[in-house]
Amino acid sequence: MTGISELLLSRIRDVQDYPEPGVVFKDITPLLADPAAFTALTDSLAEFTVRHGATKVVGLEARGFILGAPVAVRAGVGFIPVRKAGKLPGATLSQAYALEYGTAEIEVHAEDLSPGDRVMVIDDVLATGGTAEASLSLIRRAGAQVAGVAVLMELGFLDGRARLEAALDGAPLEALIKV
Repeated sequence: MTGISELLLSRIRDVQDYPEPGVVFKDITPLLADPAAFTALTDSLAEFTVRHGATKVVGLEARGFILGAPVAVRAGVGFIPVRKAGKLPGATLSQAYALEYGTAEIEVHAEDLSPGDRVMVIDDVLATGGTAEASLSLIRRAGAQVAGVAVLMELGFLDGRARLEAALDGAPLEALIKV
């Protein structure tokens, strides 16, 4: 594990039995409260964004907003929120995706992405990969290219990376921490 990964992991708190018995929730709020750790996280994600030629950052609701916005500012690119369905006014593109029990839907403003954009998707956790996969479909439907996906933490036991492999179509996936 690298120094940055060790720093970040040391600021993530495990919460037992949340949101239900048997689940260990990875709480990133202590990391966000630590200016040195939050800066290191932002710098790492921004470097990845710049290195892969992104012109926009997409942040996935809700913690992807917290991470993605400062990454976009640091990288000198635009920030686009991808929201749950029904949260954005005006014309949107939407994408439904399967959950373990049922479906969900995300949206982006139709005019925020355009051909020629290279988009980096930022989120806090890669779990099953469903939301990230849906966001990649939205980006491509808007005519933009996928520059990659970058997350703070990958929960490897949920196999989200394998689910995303085809949707990434060769674009990189970066996880600063793997658990």
